[in-house]
Amino acid sequence: MATTLVLVAGATTAVAAAPAQAAVACDVTYAANQWTSGPNQGGFTANITLKNTGDPITSWTLAFDYPTTGQKYTPSGWGANWSQSGTRVTGTNMPWNGSLGTGASTSIGFNGTWTGSNPNPTSFTVNGVTCGGVGNNTPPTISLTSPTAGQTFTAPATVPIAATAADADGTVAKVDFYQGSTLLGTDTTSPYSYNWTNVAAGSYSITARATDNSGAATTSSPVGITVSQNTGPALVVSPTTLSVAEGGSASFGVKLSQAPSANVTVSVARASGDADITVSAGASLTFTPSNWNTAQNVTLAAAQDSDTTSGTAVIRVSASGYTPVDVTVSEADDDIGGGNAYVQRFVELYNELHDPANGYFSPEGVPYHSVETFMVEAPDHGHETTSEAYSYYLWLEATYGQVTGDWSKFNAAWASMEKYIIPATADQPTNSFYNPSKPATYAAEYNSISSYPSQIDSGVSVGTDPLASELQSAYGTRDIYGMHWLLDVDNTYGFGRCGDGTTKPAYINTYQRGPEESVFETIPQPSCDTFEHGGPNGYLDLFIKDSSYAKQWKYTNAPDADARAVQVAYWALTWAKAQGKTADVSASVAKAAKMGDYLRYAMYDKYFKKPGCTSTSCAAGTGKDASAYLLSWYYAWGGATDSNAGWAWRIGSSHNHSGYQNPFAAWALANVAELKPKSSTGAADWSTSLTRQLQFYKWLQSDEGGIAGGATNSWEGHYASPPSGLPKFFGMTYDWQPVYHDPPSNQWFGFQAWTMERVAALYNQTGNADAKTILDKWVTWALDNTTINADGTYEIPSTLRWTGQPAGDFSSPNDTPPPNPDLHVTVVDHTQDVGVAGSYAKALMYYAARANHTEAKNTAKALLDGVWKNRDAKGVSVPETKTDYNRVDDPVYVPSGWSGTMPNGDTINSSSTFISIRSFYKNDPDWPKVDAFLKGTGPAPVFNYHRFWAQVDVAVALAEYGRLFP
Repeated sequence: MATTLVLVAGATTAVAAAPAQAAVACDVTYAANQWTSGPNQGGFTANITLKNTGDPITSWTLAFDYPTTGQKYTPSGWGANWSQSGTRVTGTNMPWNGSLGTGASTSIGFNGTWTGSNPNPTSFTVNGVTCGGVGNNTPPTISLTSPTAGQTFTAPATVPIAATAADADGTVAKVDFYQGSTLLGTDTTSPYSYNWTNVAAGSYSITARATDNSGAATTSSPVGITVSQNTGPALVVSPTTLSVAEGGSASFGVKLSQAPSANVTVSVARASGDADITVSAGASLTFTPSNWNTAQNVTLAAAQDSDTTSGTAVIRVSASGYTPVDVTVSEADDDIGGGNAYVQRFVELYNELHDPANGYFSPEGVPYHSVETFMVEAPDHGHETTSEAYSYYLWLEATYGQVTGDWSKFNAAWASMEKYIIPATADQPTNSFYNPSKPATYAAEYNSISSYPSQIDSGVSVGTDPLASELQSAYGTRDIYGMHWLLDVDNTYGFGRCGDGTTKPAYINTYQRGPEESVFETIPQPSCDTFEHGGPNGYLDLFIKDSSYAKQWKYTNAPDADARAVQVAYWALTWAKAQGKTADVSASVAKAAKMGDYLRYAMYDKYFKKPGCTSTSCAAGTGKDASAYLLSWYYAWGGATDSNAGWAWRIGSSHNHSGYQNPFAAWALANVAELKPKSSTGAADWSTSLTRQLQFYKWLQSDEGGIAGGATNSWEGHYASPPSGLPKFFGMTYDWQPVYHDPPSNQWFGFQAWTMERVAALYNQTGNADAKTILDKWVTWALDNTTINADGTYEIPSTLRWTGQPAGDFSSPNDTPPPNPDLHVTVVDHTQDVGVAGSYAKALMYYAARANHTEAKNTAKALLDGVWKNRDAKGVSVPETKTDYNRVDDPVYVPSGWSGTMPNGDTINSSSTFISIRSFYKNDPDWPKVDAFLKGTGPAPVFNYHRFWAQVDVAVALAEYGRLFP
């Protein structure tokens, strides 16, 4: 205890000094996401950040007054104990966030209602002291301008780092530059820059963090760079492969790897190939000791001619004393198609998809989910990609092969898929420890996100895996040959590969917590969790509760994408055979057969239990008796990163969605010699699956013709007893919204178009009578709800509503399910969605070509013509009003007491929101209009998205219409 000397009546006395009082100072930011539920009334979510700018405090009470009496806190908040009396709202700290050091902050908030109006509070107090700052401080914006994504340097490198930063309601106090989590330097004045010198060889992730005068900070999206070993002077050329549209141009960059001692002249010329491809600019470049590291562009041109050949050429970049670098160039010919307008439209769209300026592919050649980055739907960022996108990439290139006879691009797409989204042996290293008699340990799924983490329970019986041994025997490996569903292509999150923070693309995952978890409530995590990010146990203990946690890898397969890859391989094989070029595609087709072999894991219950399971004590499967012979929502596999740990696991899924079925792929795997799997029972399993899938469609077909949701073998995800009266399909319970509920699955017409396109392709190629019966009814219903307007625009179904249920139980392997007079579908609204229109048109044209159905053919043509009216510089697109982006600041459930960080430093705790753990979105060029919508100062944002799958669905539909109706 400190003491003070005090003079008392001439004596010297030691007395205890009173403890000094903490000087309270604070800043508060308040932002309300408001919505309207009726005239002059609605709800809101208040997000508040409390920052301590004074001495450290151990507890706090925040208070403020609402300007109107109609603003009410509802008993739903986080980060504080909330109460309201009159207009006064008070929040006191929770046990875990009461202590705030100087400069520390906490994010808190609540939900409320309003009537009349909903103005923001203007004054806040903490522990009775009025806070400074601005109640609505807007964080700064920042983006890196140098280096650029994918840029390469040579060690020992000097990397110039630069950023632009701004603050809408104040000033930028400083910009910090980071490599990973290491602070490199700081700049306090614009233009903000830092030279990182003497950088060793390696891969690095660069970010910049701007802090404003109120202390709010924003981190830029990361930029990955590579510093190569210095092996002597070299020419640096990027990219080394590109496509040039006939009559158009394209460019690549050239620079030197290190400073020369004197000027260097670089020559660029065609070394071989099509003479129509020429160097139109940059044939001679001069690099000096001062400009050697600045890329100079070379422009290539493809002459406009009348031939129908897509030529190729090798452009050689050379200089005295340097090893030459070759650039492979392809001409995208616009004369292909013999004058057929629809084939020519395909070529036009194909060229736009491959034009680097349009941004559909990453520098590595990986297709992005969308050109635009602010994208929240199934992926939570536009520059992620999915196995779905890769399957569409294959389809695009297979169709190009059909049109041009050039199959190199289809094979290159398969090679890209194999390199980037099918985990390599190094990515799944401990499969040798997998025990097929004990595939996995049970953990329940739950409807409520707050029920997670889910307790591991070894007391629940698990069936045996009947596929592992025969797959190992067929292919000589324990590795799984299937795509993981989600890639962070640009390493935006910064996980990298197995925690390295830099490697891209990076395997990631999001959904982990039951059917109620919308994308706005997910927590992104690395597929290889080495505890480098997140909390002490990485991200594992957010989802699974166990006595201890091990570093591990884990992947999830989306079966509809792998099945689509097999479907595309069938078309490639068929078209190449017709051209006498079977050998050109044989290697890729054999890999598709292998993928189909492993895809059978999607036929099995999650824990290999028998169909008909209604409790955790139900019978475990002993082999094929655990197979539903349908394509479920996923299969997954994983294991320890440490080979000394000695464990691995595999699971299927208990939930079967009608939109994921692919009887066309099943037929091809069972009947086409080149696509029959090598395993002993693969072809037979797919033959059974073909029949079972067609029965499933009939069992789910509504009285009108639409196909209802699906069936599950694990009610509510934990083998609960389903409600009485629900019919069963081979023991599995009918579910109108299988798999996910937010939003309800199968309310989107796109699932109808996707799955019926496959049924129609099966009918088109084989004349399958069951497929025709299903299509006869479905096509009639779909056409009845489609409008082609006089001006050529169109309206197709969008949102669907379901009532009733299938007529009864069905479990006969060889019979046909009865009609469903009490199962009904209603079309709630309509859309002009271009991707769904393309898929729907394919379904109609495949059916029309075989059934000679004039209305289906004419409607397919009208849809394609209508889509073509929505042309823009990058493809086809229609405006989309994204009212669902009012959820961008939704709370993300994190168990109380859990805390961790994202790779960029974003805090993960019970106060987290979708945007708070994705702060990079605040640097997105589209953020201001989303932010204005969230704050209630702007309308719902409107986007013209260019989704890769949608562009390809349209492109393929155009070419297929030209092929089927020449």
